[in-house]
Amino acid sequence: MRVVIAEDDALLREGLVLLLSGEGIEVAAAASDPEGFLAAVEEHRPDVAVVDVRMPPTHTDEGIRAAVAAKRLQPGLGVLVLSAHVEQAFATDLLAAGTHGVGYLLKERVGKVEQFLEALNRVADGGTAIDPDVVAQLFTRRRDPLAEFTPREREVLALMAEGLGNLAIADKMVITEGAVHKHIRNIFAKLDLAPSDRMDRRVAAVLRYLGA
Repeated sequence: MRVVIAEDDALLREGLVLLLSGEGIEVAAAASDPEGFLAAVEEHRPDVAVVDVRMPPTHTDEGIRAAVAAKRLQPGLGVLVLSAHVEQAFATDLLAAGTHGVGYLLKERVGKVEQFLEALNRVADGGTAIDPDVVAQLFTRRRDPLAEFTPREREVLALMAEGLGNLAIADKMVITEGAVHKHIRNIFAKLDLAPSDRMDRRVAAVLRYLGA
């Protein structure tokens, strides 16, 4: 796996380089600003990019905009965004930019190495990885749109948002895979999501859930 990092905090940037290199992952470049990051993506064509949300010059949304631009530059690129806080608009902007290979983690998750690497690998493989703390807080903030969901359906949708597949959801909830399929069908029906070639319904459901 080849990775490009975009992080303006020198300590965290070097820490990520050491962590990934220590796990046998190739770090092709580590940039401190959006311009350097996009140039590195174009030069090295990485499998996945790890990007800080807030970067120079204004430290507002430069990182998320760079992440979206990187996916346009290299459509198959996996992008894992790191944020110090739950910022709903950034999470939905990232997911709306592409239906494959996207992740949004709180920076504190980096210290939980196994979970961080699991998310990184999932995103590199084209999956979705949303921080469970982000999922929990967004659920609390947005109860009304989910009023028709049963507690089980909410739990399934939250695990879908984290990027888990049906079998993993079944194992986590200690139910059958068939029951997971049933809950997901109900979620799609309640969100009025018909089969479409334009967007994966699982991703569309997560976008609705996040308030897109």
